[in-house]
Amino acid sequence: LAAFYQQIPVGHVEAGLRTHNIYSPWPEEMNRLITSRIATYNFAPTFLSKQNLLSEGVDEAKILITGNTVIDALYIVVDKIKNDQKTSEQLKRNLFESGYDITRLETNRKLVLITGHRRENFGVGFINICNAIKKLAKQYTEVDFVYPMHLNPNVRKPIELVFGKENSMSNIFFIEPLEYLPFVYLMEKSHIVLTDSGGIQEEAPGLGKPVLVMRDTTERPEALEAGTVKLVGTDLNKIFNETSDLLNDHDYYTKMSKAQNPYGDGKAAERIVNFKLN
Repeated sequence: LAAFYQQIPVGHVEAGLRTHNIYSPWPEEMNRLITSRIATYNFAPTFLSKQNLLSEGVDEAKILITGNTVIDALYIVVDKIKNDQKTSEQLKRNLFESGYDITRLETNRKLVLITGHRRENFGVGFINICNAIKKLAKQYTEVDFVYPMHLNPNVRKPIELVFGKENSMSNIFFIEPLEYLPFVYLMEKSHIVLTDSGGIQEEAPGLGKPVLVMRDTTERPEALEAGTVKLVGTDLNKIFNETSDLLNDHDYYTKMSKAQNPYGDGKAAERIVNFKLN
């Protein structure tokens, strides 16, 4: 908006994502609609994103399909982690200091990584999520459940209500929020990701990790079609059953983990920089 008021051209990265429900995700859906009306350059991550923009009357000459820059960043970070021993050791220490000892996975334990922050899940939604995690942890004692907690009190209060001030379960780890590098490191080590995030729906499949999305809608339907993610909402039974299926059924897990990520090849930023308006 500030750029528009100053008549400065705007380039919209990740343009054209839509659920077609202005309240989900909230407020991102409306923010994206507004930005598309303002933008001079629209860098759509996928063909479907481009089609959304065209249906809204955006000039095709101002649209470029690029893939998503989050995949660029992900590949850069993963390469750094794998090829820089010093960085890898530092990330292990970062996680240990945050409250999770990654060396636990050296005994063939599996890791379920959990994130949550969506406003539309505040209240009953997060209570259901926490109860599902508790039920899973009781059922699968050989699996670690790691939940970097968002700072919002609306996210932390349900955790306290369900687990108490002192979590007594030995395979659930509520840790402080992580910076990008240690989070990617943890995601790369995970077996399954449970999240209500948007970007993780693109990042985790890039690492071959199945994603269960704790939302009723997604602005990334390409992932649903590709089979890299599945919507489970905040329904306790759906979260429990789908996570159980991925933990128990090797073929089901393999099908999701090996599905092709539709969000790019790591060259989105290069395409954006080289773009010239016709």
